Amino acid sequence: MRISPPFGYPVCFTRNLFAPDNPVLADWVARTTDTKPCRCLCFVDNGLARARPGLCDRISSYVAARPEQMSFAAPPLLLPGGETAKNSFDIPHKVIRLARRVHLCRHSVILAVGGGAFLDAVGFAAALIHRGVRLVRVPTTVLAQNDSGVGVKNGLNLGGVKNFLGTFAPPAAVFNDSVFLETLSDRDWIAGIAEAFKVGVVRDAAFLEWIMAHGAALKRRDLCTMERLVRRSAELHIEHIVASGDPFEFGSARPLDFGHWAAHKLESLTLNELRHGEAVAVGMALDLFYAAEKGLIPSSDAARIVGAMARIGLPVWHEALALRAPSGRLFVFRGIEEFREHLGGELRITLPKPLGARTEVSSLDEGVLEDCLDRLRTLTREKVSHGTSGT
Repeated sequence: MRISPPFGYPVCFTRNLFAPDNPVLADWVARTTDTKPCRCLCFVDNGLARARPGLCDRISSYVAARPEQMSFAAPPLLLPGGETAKNSFDIPHKVIRLARRVHLCRHSVILAVGGGAFLDAVGFAAALIHRGVRLVRVPTTVLAQNDSGVGVKNGLNLGGVKNFLGTFAPPAAVFNDSVFLETLSDRDWIAGIAEAFKVGVVRDAAFLEWIMAHGAALKRRDLCTMERLVRRSAELHIEHIVASGDPFEFGSARPLDFGHWAAHKLESLTLNELRHGEAVAVGMALDLFYAAEKGLIPSSDAARIVGAMARIGLPVWHEALALRAPSGRLFVFRGIEEFREHLGGELRITLPKPLGARTEVSSLDEGVLEDCLDRLRTLTREKVSHGTSGT
């Protein structure tokens, strides 16, 4: 037996999604729901709510003003955000229990408003309720809007392993509201840019050059420039999902996980002190130098990109990279085995060849990697000694 169920969902870009005169969300609900009004549950990242006082009231008012289209089965519920949201079953349990208590049906909507890790945790629960309740994502960070929030995955961490649990569950819709980005900390604003660098390095060299040319505007938080970055990065991620022929990753390769084998391990080694985007930046810096050592890209290109990331404010080194097991092996290299397991037992690491395109390798030379780490550490110390920030 062979089945090919169709999947499709809109990714919308807007400003002030919950403003009284913005019809985008309500119009989507009206078009896609047979039973009126559509019953909804809303979960909001509590870090976002602190940054935007009154947000839950605005969401409630938006829904209350459209009684023929939407209704809340319960008031919006605040839940913890950040990577720790994915480190236990606490959030999925709360979502599932509330859905059961209000008798949410399979054709209802769960509205998740928050950062990428928050969306992962709520989305994991939504995928389990009635074998899948429609999930509407409202990503509120750069990283979630340009990468994770527009994809088809969700997950939880377990035992220090990133996304050990999870499902492939496409959302019903994604609404990217750029106004939410304005209240991000400088650190979170910059961290999300790493995923744009990533997709530029392995899929679109012209976009990569654009990012580097607009680094100063991005660093000074120019919203229009960030909107362009988010939109193009999201488009490239969506193009990959649609055109790769493997949206649910049945194969061994994960082309958009460039830099991630080390990044995932760094997140656990630092107990999530490193943001995901920051860890990806460090992982990319390592893999860029490695690609150069293997002759896949010029050394000058690797140095140019690493320098551009550092000037924007992304880290390209962390002291956790130097931690060693009693055997003498660097702890970060355990990420290679964990990545192999996550891929299905066969290692496939994506590297640029040339910039804007990619190749895959089935092994990594740890001796060469150690040399690359030494170069990164030296580069960082030189930048610090000359008073240059961002590394």
